[in-house]
Amino acid sequence: MSKLKVAVVGTGKVAENNYLPCLAVEPDVALGYYNRTRAKADACAARFGGEVFGSLQELADWNPATILVLTRETDRFDVANALLDQQPGRLFFEKPLVARLGQEHVSEQDFVDGRQIIQRADAQGSQTAMVFNYRFFEHSQLARRIVSERQFGKVLNVTGLVHYACWSHCIDLVHFFAGPIAQISALQGATEHGMSFLRARDVTAAFRTQDDATGTLVGTTTLAWDFPLFELTFNFEGGRIRMQDLDGDLEVMDNKRMDIERYRIYGARSRWDQYNSSFVKSVQAYLESIRHGEPPPVPGRFGLLELQVEAGLKRSIAQGRPITLAEEFPLS
Repeated sequence: MSKLKVAVVGTGKVAENNYLPCLAVEPDVALGYYNRTRAKADACAARFGGEVFGSLQELADWNPATILVLTRETDRFDVANALLDQQPGRLFFEKPLVARLGQEHVSEQDFVDGRQIIQRADAQGSQTAMVFNYRFFEHSQLARRIVSERQFGKVLNVTGLVHYACWSHCIDLVHFFAGPIAQISALQGATEHGMSFLRARDVTAAFRTQDDATGTLVGTTTLAWDFPLFELTFNFEGGRIRMQDLDGDLEVMDNKRMDIERYRIYGARSRWDQYNSSFVKSVQAYLESIRHGEPPPVPGRFGLLELQVEAGLKRSIAQGRPITLAEEFPLS
């Protein structure tokens, strides 16, 4: 049986903890590695199996089915362009797509850089994909099934209280359930909060989606880690969905049944069990799309959509006005 060659660029903690454990047990997957510090790639090969390559060109010459770009987001723009020089068939990105100053400080330039990556990949026929593993939490998947099976219809309103550790993922969950955001207006607090590794000012954003749903998102570092790090409520035409964190309750309010259902993760499974299993599901879904020649479960444009929202937030705060995203930050 021929092996599905999967290349990994960036063999730090994210690769070691979240990707390689599940990739290494796939019987038809052969792993290849590149890291600027070769010793780290050698350590991964010793632990998980596979080949180590001395350059991106050597890695590309191995002819992998896909390349997982798992470097720090601060380095991802340069690495992505170097990989695109090699004409890869597929690229899979960690989130956020680009963030030169770190994911807590996404800028307008990050959107411009991310757009360049996606446009260049599209122009040369390189398929792009994103991780956004929160889509693969048990409750995210269950909520999608309920909304579809019970015909809840369009999203009318969205509210969210979100720790910045989950910020980009929750923006993507808005896209997942309600579609792209069209217009956004934001205010920023005057005081920085949080611990030394993640200090930021609170942000409140009001938005309207392309399908005319309205919503608010509050981003903060003040939510205690022992409690849910995000709460999202989606009000549909036919009901309401409320979800909390990786292992919190899911509430379903069904307008036709006139009742409230609560779904709870089994108590022995921690937040981090849920987090790790969401990566497994995300990676497996992506591999299946390759095996069957189908589009990726989360196309790369969703990484660009997330950056578009972040860029719009920054400009709205700086200029004190609503931002129409397609006009001021066009995707193409």
